[in-house]
Amino acid sequence: MPRPIKCRRVENLPQYTYFIPADRKKCEIEDINIKVEEIEAMRLKDIEDLNQEECAERMQISRQTFQNIIDSARKKIATAIIEGKAINISGGDYTKNGCNCRCLSCGKCKWGC
Repeated sequence: MPRPIKCRRVENLPQYTYFIPADRKKCEIEDINIKVEEIEAMRLKDIEDLNQEECAERMQISRQTFQNIIDSARKKIATAIIEGKAINISGGDYTKNGCNCRCLSCGKCKWGC
């Protein structure tokens, strides 16, 4: 049985969530779906210039998970640009403000967040 996916902490939800190449009609192109946590990983690493450990800490995930998320995001963005596909930002396993279920005594989450 696979491990349950932990929610990734996202500080900023994207204001714009759909991008299409210029001079292309929406009905003519394929979408590439990018998860909200993938955009957050790119924002932290590429815009805020944090190192991988700081990014992972802010998202409340391991460094390896952060690396997997950002690698996936960058591959999707590159594919969309090179192949002229639309980018749709939606979905994912994330929480806006972190975990609300942490014990005040020990700091652990009862659901494993």
